[in-house]
Amino acid sequence: MPTETPTPVGDAPAAEAISVTHTYVGYGLKVKALDGASLSIARGEVVAVVGPSGSGKSTLLFLLGGLDQPEEGTVRVAGTAWGSLNGDERARFRRVNCGFVVQGTALLPQATAAENVEVPLLLDSVDPAERARRVVEALDRVGLAGEGAKLPDQLSGGQQQRVAIARALVSRPTLVLADEPTGNLDSATGQAVTRLLVEAAAEGGAAIVIVTHDPKVAAHADRIVEMHSGHLNSAANIGATTSSPSTGAAR
Repeated sequence: MPTETPTPVGDAPAAEAISVTHTYVGYGLKVKALDGASLSIARGEVVAVVGPSGSGKSTLLFLLGGLDQPEEGTVRVAGTAWGSLNGDERARFRRVNCGFVVQGTALLPQATAAENVEVPLLLDSVDPAERARRVVEALDRVGLAGEGAKLPDQLSGGQQQRVAIARALVSRPTLVLADEPTGNLDSATGQAVTRLLVEAAAEGGAAIVIVTHDPKVAAHADRIVEMHSGHLNSAANIGATTSSPSTGAAR
């Protein structure tokens, strides 16, 4: 019997981490990547997470996306706690509610741009006609109308990242998680891609969490949150479009 996906709670934040602690163990060492960190992201909000390497930024992203589980605390997306879902439920809920954009794009090299965008819909057995319509819509949203038949190596780096953004948005997620999405791009292209990501996600009503080292990328966010040694500290409200709370003890 197919696993049912939990219904998102309408008035819940897009995502929230509550007093989350997570420790990595390896080579005889224990590293506390997150230490009682809390963060709430409103629907439609753009949050940039900044901080030095090793401060816990990517770990936070993994937990928000249900790719890992905290030792302590709770992580919810659209009102549903990841810890309440079993493996199959978690995978399905993630496909429907979370979109991911990573530094290396992670495109399938032998698949066309359209086929790469279609992957999440294929995994969810969306009707073929609906898949085709959504893929065209997603590519058009990121400025790649008419480019769907091209392979990744026929596209520029910026265009490849646009395909990755279209793939992240095609399921109409509640939350988009972007880990250094402009790391492989030159400054001008990175700025263009960031603007496009923010605008395209806003059209679909998705919240965005961007992990970045680039202050120019962070400047596109409504709110910047600093991470230091596993702690979160609200650094600035940039866009003044929301005052959604961010809490956490900063060192």
